[in-house]
Amino acid sequence: MARGKRGRQGNAGRSGRADRARPTADERADERGDDAAHAPDTADTTGTTGAADAPTGRARGGRTRGRARAGEPVGARVDGGRAELVPDRDRPRGRTLLIDGAPQSHVDLDDPGYLDFSYQRRLGHVADLVAPPGRPIQAVHLGGGAFTLARYIAASRPRSTQQVVEVDGPLVAFVRRELPLESGWRVRVRGGDARAGLGKVPDGWADLIIADVFSGARTPAHLTSAEFLAEARRALRPGGWYAANIADGAPLAHLRAQVATARAVFAETCLTADPAVLRGRRFGNAVLLAGDGALPVAELTRRAASDPHPGRVEHGRALADFTGGARPVSDADATASPAPPPAAFD
Repeated sequence: MARGKRGRQGNAGRSGRADRARPTADERADERGDDAAHAPDTADTTGTTGAADAPTGRARGGRTRGRARAGEPVGARVDGGRAELVPDRDRPRGRTLLIDGAPQSHVDLDDPGYLDFSYQRRLGHVADLVAPPGRPIQAVHLGGGAFTLARYIAASRPRSTQQVVEVDGPLVAFVRRELPLESGWRVRVRGGDARAGLGKVPDGWADLIIADVFSGARTPAHLTSAEFLAEARRALRPGGWYAANIADGAPLAHLRAQVATARAVFAETCLTADPAVLRGRRFGNAVLLAGDGALPVAELTRRAASDPHPGRVEHGRALADFTGGARPVSDADATASPAPPPAAFD
């Protein structure tokens, strides 16, 4: 869910939620490929159909054919509210996805390597650094939205195998119809609750798990606990990373508790955000990165500092101090993330 300022990041080769989904009944167009057959078999559930009618494929020059029609916004009712795709005045085939007026993500069908929101660029940095440039990876996306990060990885790391778990079936159908995925991409969109879908990923399968999961404007409680993070750790290969988009504002109790929870489960953690968010001066996004091996803190710091909306990376003792004595969250005491203030998206 977009909770940050917009900016400009270049093509996918460069450095640069809504527990939604019952999937559509027909998603076969994006499930072809040798390696894709070995992806975890997270079961589809019945939902609003329509994906079979989505015009997918590549036009000349490698561009995706399909909707993203110029002109007026298009909308649809989805399980999470009113979804709307608003044209980007600067990019002919760029669209911003809104749910009930709140910005969720941005997609440019002509340039899937373009990341418009600052938190998505920070997640893009993680995707860039999880493996050598261009090497295919296996990724799990908890929360689909407009599939922005799945598109980014597919473009920057061809032949990557990806799973998207999204609970809002009508949203999936709407996005696939208006912003179709390219037919050669190995992206499977599956339906159901994010934690249930994660539980079906085989042990050690994923190089990268990205959690960007919101119900309305809040992350559901059962996706904030140590038990949930232990399930993510189980699904990661040795050396794999877990990355999460976390939204919070003063007094940052939720963010501090999420950092404390990750530190209790993983050997290494770091946090990237706008300094104003880390100081509690405004409601916004922070990207938490965790793993059992060394994290690329120096490179993440460089990229965050050079972003159009610069961020700060906290790690080690500074991150421990940031938690302020917060305790890890368990299933027994987990709560949803706080709702944003009314003016958060003005």
